[in-house]
Amino acid sequence: MKVLLTGANGFVGSHLLDQLLGQAIPTIVLLRPTANRRLIAQQLSRVEVRLGSVTEPATLAPALEGVTHVIHCAGRTKALRIPEFYQTNEGGTRHLVEAVNRASPAIQRLILVSSLAAAGPATAAAPAREDDPPRPVSDYGRSKLAGEQVVRRESRVPFVILRAPGVYGPCDTDFLQLFKAVRAHVRPQFGGGRQPLSLVYVEDLATLAVAALEHPAAVGQTFNVAASEMVTTGELARAIADAMGTWTLPLPLPVWGLWPICVAQEAWSRFRSRPAILSRQKYREARAAGWVCDVRKLRDELGFECRTTVHEGVARTLAWYREQGWL
Repeated sequence: MKVLLTGANGFVGSHLLDQLLGQAIPTIVLLRPTANRRLIAQQLSRVEVRLGSVTEPATLAPALEGVTHVIHCAGRTKALRIPEFYQTNEGGTRHLVEAVNRASPAIQRLILVSSLAAAGPATAAAPAREDDPPRPVSDYGRSKLAGEQVVRRESRVPFVILRAPGVYGPCDTDFLQLFKAVRAHVRPQFGGGRQPLSLVYVEDLATLAVAALEHPAAVGQTFNVAASEMVTTGELARAIADAMGTWTLPLPLPVWGLWPICVAQEAWSRFRSRPAILSRQKYREARAAGWVCDVRKLRDELGFECRTTVHEGVARTLAWYREQGWL
């Protein structure tokens, strides 16, 4: 087996790379010449780097030479303009699928790391199932769904689609903002902190993605990948406070109050030409009734469970942030 990993220098991708190397699986990483390699600097001596991008089709055939399996983790989660989501998440996936098809039958499996945003919001009473009609509420979610549809319709290579909800753990910069707020003794509570969430600790996601490279029951399937435990946004903040051993004061924020913050952050991002996590797109996701998914298919068909609890995952993440000086 030889794996091509896209998006290796990102948060999730760096953990996928750790998992591949931990299992001594020969790995090639596809990186832009200008890619920030900070998160994987220590691993680069153990992998082959091939320069290119899924948005540059001419680079993909050379990247796939000698490859037997592909994990496609590259994607855009933030964008200055809406078309950028589709250029990467749909167009980039199409370019990769076309290149993989041309390399068939040498390529034995394609793993697509997708997002629960492709399915859309769901509550604890009616969690999202893999075969539910998708109802994404943001262009990020719609672009991820479009990428999934490209794989389902066009891939001639056996594939697996993994839908992850909120992913947290070491190296993550998005949840870091909540950790920083709690360190400042503030516990933000948008909409009363009642929005229910499914979450997945990044190492659990990485473990499953690598296992899916050869699992016979995974082929042609879509799986929600999350812990069975559900938490609210308020409970997540309290778990962080417990891990820190600190006191916090609740900061009630009505959901509508997030709108001007998102608008202002989006305007500032465009001025700086640097996308940020908060935007009008993110507001559509934040105001949803919940982001909960059903993970029974993952357990019943693959025999896999994401076992890291929120308290365990938060404690490990906090320890890493402190060790690296991020907190």
